[in-house]
Amino acid sequence: MPDFAKKVLRLTFSVASTVSPRGAGKLAFRVFSLAPSRFPKGERARSVFAEGAGRLSRAEPRTISTPHGKVMTYRLAPPNAAAGPSGGGRHLVVHGWGSRSEYMAALAEGVAKATGGEVILLDFPGHGASGGRFLDMRLAVEAITEVDRTFGPFDGAVGHSFGGASLMVAACRFLPQFPAFTPGRMALIGAPSEMDGIFRYFSQKVGLPARAQPHLEKEVRRITGRRSGDFDIARAGQDLDLPVLVVHAEDDKEVSADHARRYAALGENVQLGWANGYGHRRIVAAPPVIDLVSSFLRRDGAAEIAEAG
Repeated sequence: MPDFAKKVLRLTFSVASTVSPRGAGKLAFRVFSLAPSRFPKGERARSVFAEGAGRLSRAEPRTISTPHGKVMTYRLAPPNAAAGPSGGGRHLVVHGWGSRSEYMAALAEGVAKATGGEVILLDFPGHGASGGRFLDMRLAVEAITEVDRTFGPFDGAVGHSFGGASLMVAACRFLPQFPAFTPGRMALIGAPSEMDGIFRYFSQKVGLPARAQPHLEKEVRRITGRRSGDFDIARAGQDLDLPVLVVHAEDDKEVSADHARRYAALGENVQLGWANGYGHRRIVAAPPVIDLVSSFLRRDGAAEIAEAG
């Protein structure tokens, strides 16, 4: 967030919380949920986006309706289309915050080729070609639910960053207003294991006064049905009975590697693979990571866990 924007938000919340702490808390949640620009910034990002768009040109786009708007999906047919999706399974791929399906296309294509199956990519609300301007955990799980209802069941699912956390929330039925998402196995790449720290970091960054903080937390609960302090996703997944692969880079500067270690401590059903050197964003298109995730998702195979960097 640019320094000027931080200063404006700090002043806005300072004034708003003096007039109405409740209003300031509600505004804070709206700002927190506001999706960033959908378009790439910088030459390298534009190049990666263009490459991904080329890969998605071979996919079948389909718009899905949700109770809060429309989301875009892309279907990559099995490499051997005559075999049908059942031959290699059906897999869901979801992106992270501020991303879109184009950035996940290399991974999705690798999964399709390695498994011989069908892959569905999802643009979350406020991202990519989907409608809306906001994204929160409720909207993310709602979108996953509708895609599962339309294309599922899924044999595997892969999520990066916020997308990985969303898959875990959906699979654990952490938001009980939605049915449990039950893929055969799940891969999390650079995914946070809890959200409370992210809320606290946001409040600190925008200078949300202490008198407005409880109202932000009340708004989180009103929207999601859960308190911000409840969002310990790893703890919620301790009874999850399916194979989980966690891939993370120890040099990830956006989501600490400690989140991966928390997931890995859940039990023997969780495998941890390090992809050091790829950071938080490049990790999703790194060939060793694509190979690792693809081998994990193959019905007849297991991931070769080794440092990918």
